[in-house]
Amino acid sequence: MNDMQSVQSLFEPFSFGGTTLSNRIVMAPMTRQFSPGGVPGPDVAAYYRRRAENGVGLIITEGTVIKHPDSSNQSNVPHFFGADALNGWANVVTEVHNAGGKIIPQIWHMGARGHVNDYSESEIKAIIQAFSEAAFEAKRLGFDGIELHGAHGYLIDQFFWEETNRRRDQYGGDFVERTRFGAEVISACRLAVGPEFPIVLRFSQWKGTDYTAKLVKTPNELERFLAPLVDAGVDIFHCSTRRFWEAEFENSQLNLAGWTKKLTGKPTITVGSVGLDRDVTSFFAEGKGARLSRIDQLIERFEREEFDLVAVGRSLIADPAWASKLREGRIDDWVPFDPEQVKKLY
Repeated sequence: MNDMQSVQSLFEPFSFGGTTLSNRIVMAPMTRQFSPGGVPGPDVAAYYRRRAENGVGLIITEGTVIKHPDSSNQSNVPHFFGADALNGWANVVTEVHNAGGKIIPQIWHMGARGHVNDYSESEIKAIIQAFSEAAFEAKRLGFDGIELHGAHGYLIDQFFWEETNRRRDQYGGDFVERTRFGAEVISACRLAVGPEFPIVLRFSQWKGTDYTAKLVKTPNELERFLAPLVDAGVDIFHCSTRRFWEAEFENSQLNLAGWTKKLTGKPTITVGSVGLDRDVTSFFAEGKGARLSRIDQLIERFEREEFDLVAVGRSLIADPAWASKLREGRIDDWVPFDPEQVKKLY
């Protein structure tokens, strides 16, 4: 298939909850640490506006941390609490909406400094409340939904994963029982925002400390793992993989997003080195950039309805006009990703 033969299918509208996107291209959350003291300034608003102006259907912000002492150990990661930070995010929303875009914050807790086993049940309840307060603020500020970060070994995922959750109370147990914390976070956020406000959950098998990690090993286990999260109120699953083209289980070519959609019936976002020839770990582990790669396989999978939305991360850092160039058939003009670009403002 010629890359441009069916590229327009990625630019069909998509509706979920009370939100309609102009196309299926999503800006993946990419931490940059450009918010001194946790406050996003006008430069952050301009950064997101440029992607909206260039045709990104949905922007998911970089991770924004909740109000909890352990939620972040990095001073320039943006907060999602406090008047100054929230006013900064209000400006981001205004700029993106004025450019015709849609935007949701990724709400985040970076994880326990020791183990989730060390949290008391009262502290767990306080953290759940902090997530729900952030969700409420997102709706109040005019965001178009929220994403909860439950992937990559951060707090929600630390409860999911057997290697970091050895609790013997109601928040521990087998791979289904370990979803309880995540499900309670989702339920609390749903209560805070009401039935129509979209909630996205990002989850992954791999962890930042173990790329071979598995929460589940079979489709049956995945179905059982996801069921409590669906019941809690997830509208869309953002299925984080390092390479979108890799099959999740044997005897099927479906990736994690494909299996998740098949098993839950919920819309899914695929992600993982879209438009590039190296996965993100090459950047973090080796400092390598990535050359451009054709996207015919992505389009073929999309047209088979394996997933509903396509998240693009590093490519959109490198090139704010990535989506508009794709729509106009100018993929030869895409700008390759280079690690140094993470340090710049676009």
